[in-house]
Amino acid sequence: MEVHKIIIPTPFAVGDVNAFLVKGDALSLFDAGPKTEDAYEALKWGIRAAGYNMSDIEQVVLTHHHPDHAGWVDAFPKAELLGHRYVDYWMRQTDDFLQYHTTFYREQLQKVHVPPKDIEQIIKVMAEIEFFGTRPLTQFLTDDDEVPGHPGLIAYETPGHAQSHLIFVNEKTAEAIGGDLLLDRVSSNPLIEPPVDLQGDRPKSLLQYNASLKKLRDLHIKKLYTGHGENILNSSELVTERLEKQHQRALKVFQLLQRSQTVYDVTCALFGKVYDQQPGLTLSETLGQLDYLIDEGLAKLEIEDGLYIYKQA
Repeated sequence: MEVHKIIIPTPFAVGDVNAFLVKGDALSLFDAGPKTEDAYEALKWGIRAAGYNMSDIEQVVLTHHHPDHAGWVDAFPKAELLGHRYVDYWMRQTDDFLQYHTTFYREQLQKVHVPPKDIEQIIKVMAEIEFFGTRPLTQFLTDDDEVPGHPGLIAYETPGHAQSHLIFVNEKTAEAIGGDLLLDRVSSNPLIEPPVDLQGDRPKSLLQYNASLKKLRDLHIKKLYTGHGENILNSSELVTERLEKQHQRALKVFQLLQRSQTVYDVTCALFGKVYDQQPGLTLSETLGQLDYLIDEGLAKLEIEDGLYIYKQA
């Protein structure tokens, strides 16, 4: 698989993001960076360094919908645009979807006893569309689909970090374009997001993420091209290490449940002032650990006057 890595700056705390130019029967760009001028220049020069022009790109394939990956789809108006169907909501940004998105977060945050001022701050961040592209997808990809123009390159649904997350596995070479599923130096955040069908219960993102990591481990990938940082050559071993670290973090949360706690209380106890800086991320992390403890039979959820209360089982 002929892969050219393009490193793109972002305005986010995560730092640079990686896009990948892949030549097969079609010339495809996997991910496109955030919609900023600096990102555009990096993308343009990266494509030129690989020997191509922007106009040569025949299709853009997205690993997921987050803005650091899905911004500059607008730079390729003639290219096909492929990804999970959930991505399309963010590309179209209809009033109905944005209203549903806001209502979803407000209801979830009220249940876990987040102060009203924090709720509005989190909703404002979650609804930010400044760095997104605006092109609707031309084709949806789902589990086991082959990427057009790339025989043997298969899409796998790997939700958790994002409900739209896909990885792309070359079955002949055991290489994969992995998005943010597994990163070399840090663990990806399993983020709380609305369900794919925009109805029903909140997805349990950490449980999804753990299942996706196990799926990756079972694929025995020899080389993983990651969305941030360096390529990974030992993905199966790293998955096992990350799952064990996550289990140990959950056990710390378990100790906090010696008395009944709300998600907000646990988050403040775990993260302290970091919560003030990143309330959405820290609440997602805490809620994921509580979902995990319940799934393991170590904790239980009770609803008292509309509030979600967690206790040791």
